[in-house]
Amino acid sequence: MFQTPQEFLNYVQENNIQIIDLKFIDMPGIWQHLSLYHDQIDESSFTEGVAFDGSSIRGWKAINESDMAMVLDPTTAWIDPFMAEPTLSVICSIIEPRTGQPYSRDPRTIAQKAVDYLISTGIGDTAFLGPEAEFFIFDDVRFDQTQNTGFYYVDSVEGRWNSGKEEKGGNLGYKPRYKEGYFPVSPTDTSQDMRTEMLLTMAKCGVPIEKHHHEVATGGQCELGFRFATLVQAADYLMTYKYVIKNVAKKYGKTVTFMPKPLFNDNGSGMHTHQSIWKDGQPLFAGDKYAGLSQMALHYIGGLLKHAPALLALTNPTTNSYKRLVPGFEAPVNLAYSQGNRSASIRIPLSGSNPKAKRLEFRCPDATSNPYLAFAAMLCAGIDGIKNQIDPGDSLDKDIYDLSPEELAKVPSTPASLEGALEALEHDHAFLTETGVFTEDFINTWIEYKLDNEVNPMRLRPHPYEFSLYYDC
Repeated sequence: MFQTPQEFLNYVQENNIQIIDLKFIDMPGIWQHLSLYHDQIDESSFTEGVAFDGSSIRGWKAINESDMAMVLDPTTAWIDPFMAEPTLSVICSIIEPRTGQPYSRDPRTIAQKAVDYLISTGIGDTAFLGPEAEFFIFDDVRFDQTQNTGFYYVDSVEGRWNSGKEEKGGNLGYKPRYKEGYFPVSPTDTSQDMRTEMLLTMAKCGVPIEKHHHEVATGGQCELGFRFATLVQAADYLMTYKYVIKNVAKKYGKTVTFMPKPLFNDNGSGMHTHQSIWKDGQPLFAGDKYAGLSQMALHYIGGLLKHAPALLALTNPTTNSYKRLVPGFEAPVNLAYSQGNRSASIRIPLSGSNPKAKRLEFRCPDATSNPYLAFAAMLCAGIDGIKNQIDPGDSLDKDIYDLSPEELAKVPSTPASLEGALEALEHDHAFLTETGVFTEDFINTWIEYKLDNEVNPMRLRPHPYEFSLYYDC
């Protein structure tokens, strides 16, 4: 919206903006915000930042070193469409206020360091990414966990399980069949108008929109699309995407989740991420190798595949992520590449003859990831592949379900659990830290946080299905 701090400040004055909302992302990937009266923001806010207490932010400062500062990025500003009072929203990066240095655990700072690292290698000067984040729209969600009970319940007017339900006004029967939600017209597709509002609202917030549609699963699975962007910008857009979708759904009395696997026995939600590297305005992934790729692109794929088990600790960072990464649901569980096989973790999309459209699609990630960390880690893995000329091996062009057990055994798979991915990250993270993009402190903090707050708490709690299996033992 603005190119300079002065343009930002002039807009505030000329349009009588009273409230400015500062947004930043915590370590696990949730937006936090602070709203300020307009006279609290001046030119120094764009260099020295706005001070705040970082001790309560997940994975950040201890209480004895809690002072931090948010530095506003004027290029990210937009009028928040969900506020009664006209409110100018702006995304921030985090610095250490006493030194003015970028905070090493700030995900947006890490993403910028990944771009800086790419430039420093001389390989390229721009990384383009295009995430495709799927989600579910539900009408009702309830869950609880106490010492003597644990349950979840989700419901959707579109859920096939409601085909026999008595509904107010009568059950009209238009419920997408399991795995057949891609993509029927109305009246089976009930969220057309809502998705259109989501898409157009995103555009008002500066996101370059493309499309929207229903997705494969029953029960309200959908996807909106926006154009690819540079690495940090793509992460900014994705956070705006999630914010808009959730808040528009709330207006309709609906609720949205980006959980990878909220429903049993139907397709989960991923975040396929398209990516390419450019230099001096020229694409570097187009060539005369497999599927029209360059040798550089193949080496980039080699880096992604080599480091994928560790990479997934950042791109698929929840215990629920691994309930999606199972065979049989178009899940990209095979660490291989292909121009058409959707069970391969890397796909080469059809892109026509234009070399600028040539890219690869890493299909493992999901939208529970922190996009700044996920995009930075993927770029680091790819650069490692280019620098070390890592051979990705042969492509996987056969139907995975037609492979013999002997053939299938030769194809590596994604980790089966978050714990497995974290173990891989613990043993393989030099491609992240030796670049200076991630610090050892961050990697250790990430592993410790995930084990203490997600893996181990899940271990301690009985699962409802265990009662079905074992209660009568």
